[in-house]
Amino acid sequence: MGYETLIVDRDGPVMKVTLNRPSVRNALSPAMVGELAEAFQHAREDAEVRVVVLMGAGGNFCAGGDLKGMEERGSSGNGGSEATATSNRRFGALLETADSLPKAVIALIEGATMGGGVGLLAISDWAIADKAAQIGTPEVMVGLIPAQIAPFVVKRIGYTQARRMATYGLRFSADDALRVGLVHELADNHGELMVKGAAAINQCLRCSPEAVAETKRLVRVSQAEPLGPMLDAASRSFAAALAGDAREGIRAFIEKRKPAWMKKIERL
Repeated sequence: MGYETLIVDRDGPVMKVTLNRPSVRNALSPAMVGELAEAFQHAREDAEVRVVVLMGAGGNFCAGGDLKGMEERGSSGNGGSEATATSNRRFGALLETADSLPKAVIALIEGATMGGGVGLLAISDWAIADKAAQIGTPEVMVGLIPAQIAPFVVKRIGYTQARRMATYGLRFSADDALRVGLVHELADNHGELMVKGAAAINQCLRCSPEAVAETKRLVRVSQAEPLGPMLDAASRSFAAALAGDAREGIRAFIEKRKPAWMKKIERL
């Protein structure tokens, strides 16, 4: 399938999705949001895809919403309130789709990661940032609100930090982002970012795809459901896992070999 705003590369179990509007620091246009939704849906439906890697072209991850495009659509009369709300909600739907993906999502962060880009960062399972990256939510500084990303940022870094960051348009250094939990690792430069990205992919590929999918679901619902019913459901999931992929995993452990699902890439 062809994309105009993305570069999507498939290498075995790894789908690399590169935001590709470098002239505007990979700002999110309606077309890009639609293509990202399509790429995530493809990853969900393709049983062979086990890891999705998100990154940006040209040294930036994503500068957030395309403000110039928003202004132009408003000037042309295509920016009525209902149309604007519908367009904004499409991005939230994309984040919901990505957040619930039953596969690994790794974000490799460079340069500017602002606004909606922070939303994409917040739904990742594993985020690695170049030490020179800048990560922020500047919407309020231009009179906008971080409408669709706010719930995901709260889940990511907690109420206290999200309230400060999102409400007052803060821009974090990579060190600050690591401290508050937006990212998990830092890299000294692009080369090290790729090396650490490959290591993260290989760790994901060591894990049972079925167990990853169910564990992601359990972690997600644990934030919303009462503990007792959630643990009841978790016990049934454990029993299902024992009757599924765990048969191969336990047998491989006993036989001192690698399980059948384990793959490895050499470089990213």
